[in-house]
Amino acid sequence: INAEYGAKRVKMSQKAIICPSLLSADFAKFGAEAERMLQLGADWLHVDVMDFHFVSNLTIGPPVIKALRKHLGPDAYLDCHLMISEPQKWLKTFSEAGASSVTLHIETLGEDASHVIKSVKDLGMKIGLAVKPKTPVETVFPYVGLVDLVLVMTVEPGFGGQEFMEEMMDKVSKLRKHAPKLNIQVDGGLNEETVKTAAKSGANVIVAGSSIFHSKDPKQTIDHMRLSVDQAFQVENK
Repeated sequence: INAEYGAKRVKMSQKAIICPSLLSADFAKFGAEAERMLQLGADWLHVDVMDFHFVSNLTIGPPVIKALRKHLGPDAYLDCHLMISEPQKWLKTFSEAGASSVTLHIETLGEDASHVIKSVKDLGMKIGLAVKPKTPVETVFPYVGLVDLVLVMTVEPGFGGQEFMEEMMDKVSKLRKHAPKLNIQVDGGLNEETVKTAAKSGANVIVAGSSIFHSKDPKQTIDHMRLSVDQAFQVENK
């Protein structure tokens, strides 16, 4: 992606990053589905890890990530969203499985946040922090200089296919104002229409499951989402 939209564009890392959520893939052919998304132009693959404790669902874990890494090779970016309690106990396991990054919920970290962030970096992974809809976005402000990404949940975490919570865009706007160079991710209810709202609010990393995997033309959906983000930042920085 060309990050320059003219002399007035701020040089920062807000290129559009489109992340199909593998939670919406056909689990009977998981590896092939992941590979197909990359071939269609996906930047990252979003992997939802749930423990039936922090959220009321149980999904996949490190063994599946290890299998994906083996199938996809070293270059695929596996963006692992850990909706689990006590994630610090699992960091080494996810690193060894081949996770490119782990996004941890600020609600699970308490006063250990800085230490956990350092632990993730020491393991060679990128680190993100996530906030649930009822969590004030200001809780991550002390750490934005230490992380690679902040995820603003636009649905209650736990299940795919939920409706986009537009009221979360105030969080995205506040975060973008506070951290102009930060990668800001949104997850939940993103489609070809709601992505426009998210991008205009300041989100550049888009997680989309149902709207991509169930699209008649997934490549077109990915391309459209990318264009929406690029256009939003082009206007913002003129």
